[in-house]
Amino acid sequence: MRWIPLVACAAPLLWSHSLYAKELSPRDIYEQASPAVVMVMGHSDSGKSGSGGTGSIIQADGLVLTNAHVVIEERTGKPYPRLSVFLKPPRVTGDSRTDLSRMLHARVMAYSTPLDLALLKVESPSVPLPVVSFSEATQGRIGDRVVAIGHPEQGGLWTLTTGVISAEVDNFNGVKGKHVFQTETGLNRGNSGGPLLDSDGHMIAVNTAIARVAPDGLPITSISFSLKSSVAAQWLRGQGLTRPQTAATSSVSSPPTNAASDLSSTPSPQPEVKPPQAAKAPAAAPAKPVESPPARPYDLDMLISDRAKAEADLEGMMSEMRGRMKGR
Repeated sequence: MRWIPLVACAAPLLWSHSLYAKELSPRDIYEQASPAVVMVMGHSDSGKSGSGGTGSIIQADGLVLTNAHVVIEERTGKPYPRLSVFLKPPRVTGDSRTDLSRMLHARVMAYSTPLDLALLKVESPSVPLPVVSFSEATQGRIGDRVVAIGHPEQGGLWTLTTGVISAEVDNFNGVKGKHVFQTETGLNRGNSGGPLLDSDGHMIAVNTAIARVAPDGLPITSISFSLKSSVAAQWLRGQGLTRPQTAATSSVSSPPTNAASDLSSTPSPQPEVKPPQAAKAPAAAPAKPVESPPARPYDLDMLISDRAKAEADLEGMMSEMRGRMKGR
């Protein structure tokens, strides 16, 4: 069986713990956490290749946690040269032109291919950003209710799905220390890097992989995997976030001191392994022609192409303006 990566969120980094808090409804969790969930898009300079996924804002000055496979180009093994982070609008309408109007540029500060984690830094946020309550202490158990927020392929942006923890798997895919929850919460490509939240609204895992087709071609449903937050927290400490903070702490942590924008000379402490490859789906029967096929709520390939074109147009305009100023 082959695992499919889920390719194509004014407060401090929070590690919180609650023993007797009242269980929140999915709506409560969504309203609390979704403003700190972002869409992450990476693409090449040409815009002919790219990737999309989800991320969680974990620090008010713009640190975002996501999956490495969302921001690392498979062809080069390096971060995409163009990375954009989109903040959630007050209301998601289904029109990507308005839903994705709050864009910020970002850069990769650190990543681990074995753990499939990446830490991004949003460039120059104008105000402190909302954060997801990152829970290292809360231990999810089989049967616990959980929710996920993300951007599933052919679904809507900032989608909420619900479910329970189904199982726990240590050393997932043979990677030592890569401990995951299995969940039947609805996850699909585009949910990559997004938060799995417990009934207190705390992020207890990072959504990472799905299984959809067995070796004999039999479809698989409700088998998804999320990297435990305790593993992510340990990795983040290795990047310089050395002291977890509580909700009562009002100061903002300093950015990682040992992270670099070019990670080619900063090897990860984990043994390097190739990320899991997408399994090929069995050939589908020819679809019956219809006069008006339903439009996809969002088309990632089109979004990447449009983003690349917009940036190229802007750079061309700036270059022309600089040329005119020099000619004076």
